[in-house]
Amino acid sequence: MTEIKASMAGNVWKITVDEGEKVESDQDVVILESMKMEIPIASETDGTVKELKVSEGDFVNEGDVIAVIE
Repeated sequence: MTEIKASMAGNVWKITVDEGEKVESDQDVVILESMKMEIPIASETDGTVKELKVSEGDFVNEGDVIAVIE
């Protein structure tokens, strides 16, 4: 299991995957918005999205778990 974590603090602007969806390494999972910039957060590994820990509009801090890939 791999945890995808926020690389910086910001708002969850868009979630680009659904739970149960297969993802590939370097595929964007979530796009954060911080200081009017969009920051894509990508999966570090191939797998299936087991759990999304955030919803669109949520605020995350650096290091918060965004999703779990299995």
